[in-house]
Amino acid sequence: MEFLSTYYLWIKAIHVIGFVSWMAMLFYLPRLFVYHAENKDNQSYIRIAKIQERKLYLFIGHPAMIVTILTGILMVGIQPQLFQTGGWLHVKLLFVVILLVYHFMCGRYIKAFDNDVCLRSGRFFRIFNEIPTLCLIVIVICAVTKAF
Repeated sequence: MEFLSTYYLWIKAIHVIGFVSWMAMLFYLPRLFVYHAENKDNQSYIRIAKIQERKLYLFIGHPAMIVTILTGILMVGIQPQLFQTGGWLHVKLLFVVILLVYHFMCGRYIKAFDNDVCLRSGRFFRIFNEIPTLCLIVIVICAVTKAF
């Protein structure tokens, strides 16, 4: 991986772009779920919501998640000593795992909505929508401050 070390900052920039794109999807998709759950009797709206949810998840969320994970792995591969710089990276990675679980939970909700099964209420999705915000705060604080 040493041959990639000259590209580290480029890889990091792509990582940040991927992360921002992934977070945009994770912020917006559950908001669509709120509207979907609250308008379950409006079939013309539901048809449009299903298309938006699926496209957002598959064409923005999945690629952005993959770019984020792959560039993150590359950065750690280039600089494995990052694991020795303190607990900040471990905490950051824990919250990335939480985001991964959240991402795939969103996929599960899309499948349920596609089958016209509304698993949760709009209120649930309003609360569910706050999880990526909390993860973002922890991840950014860890990555920027490396405080511990």
